Amino acid sequence: MHSTSDILDIRQVEKSKIDQVDFDNLAFGKNYADHMMVCDYKDGAWQKPKILPYGPMEFEPSAKVFHYGQAVFEGMKAFKDENNKVWLFRPEENFNRINISSKRMAIPEFPKDYFFAALETLLKLDEKWVHPGDGNSLYIRPFVIASENGVSASPSNEYKFMIICCPAKAYYNSPVKVLVADHYSRSADGGVGFAKAAGNYGAQFYPTNLANEKGYQQIIWTDSNSHKYLEEAGTMNLFFRINDKLITAPTSDRILDGVTRKSIIDLARHQGVEVEVRKITVEELVSAAVDGSLKEIFGTGTAATIAFIEGFEYADKYHDLPQIENPYSLRFKKGLQDIQYNRAEDPFGWRYEVKLD
Repeated sequence: MHSTSDILDIRQVEKSKIDQVDFDNLAFGKNYADHMMVCDYKDGAWQKPKILPYGPMEFEPSAKVFHYGQAVFEGMKAFKDENNKVWLFRPEENFNRINISSKRMAIPEFPKDYFFAALETLLKLDEKWVHPGDGNSLYIRPFVIASENGVSASPSNEYKFMIICCPAKAYYNSPVKVLVADHYSRSADGGVGFAKAAGNYGAQFYPTNLANEKGYQQIIWTDSNSHKYLEEAGTMNLFFRINDKLITAPTSDRILDGVTRKSIIDLARHQGVEVEVRKITVEELVSAAVDGSLKEIFGTGTAATIAFIEGFEYADKYHDLPQIENPYSLRFKKGLQDIQYNRAEDPFGWRYEVKLD
């Protein structure tokens, strides 16, 4: 085993800025922890990672990320339990997925020992930024960008892999209304929809702005060929409860393989709930809403955990969802968070303790 000093160069802040942050009134993604990780790829290899004080960086205007969009990212969270232990949730899934995303964008894959050494060192240094209690977490954003200078239309030969962290509360504080897409598309067959490529999110901002103007917070995307099948929302995978059955779309090269999504599938089945992973049509959703068999829609994601959807619009008609007792969404959110905050047994082996000593 390598020691941390063998793997990382570390330069700590002289004084923490944690006292400047109001943890009771956090806007998501506005405050950042004291340290960040930066690792450069050049001469055909990843160099020694560095832990540095969080701060601005300089790039030349010709850096390829600005011109050809070679950029991928991940979203993770660290949680603190009542005994001040810090836990990650399924971090290997995030590590594997950022390399899957990188490969699709012609970015070199990142070494596992670098990733985990950097992650654990950041959390040890910035442990006080992880607040305990429901809804509190430290959001972790690993990402890679093409940093080589040059405007030739070709993959970069240089990259920066970085990790930054920000304290977070719940992403959605109240139920959301959604618009079912019938014109714009998030991704296409053979494309990069399954990857967490930065451009996937940039491309959906305009249609989401149009939905916001109509009073909707998110779009439920449909397949690009026919707009017949429901897929995912802008920042979330989706679950539909029809009677007592839970339905979610299968992953594909258009749909992100969400870590929270697959965790909810396992958790639901563990609790005896029937889950179908299959295509679901807009027509089936509308029919279920009309005949009353549609009980719930909820979204899942790292930032959102579980977001409750109170209604949807399709073809200029709005459908309210019923108010029901003991919804699956609430039950699964509690079950998931009890594992994340170390309040319950973890039969799946999802928790990953960060050794602070």
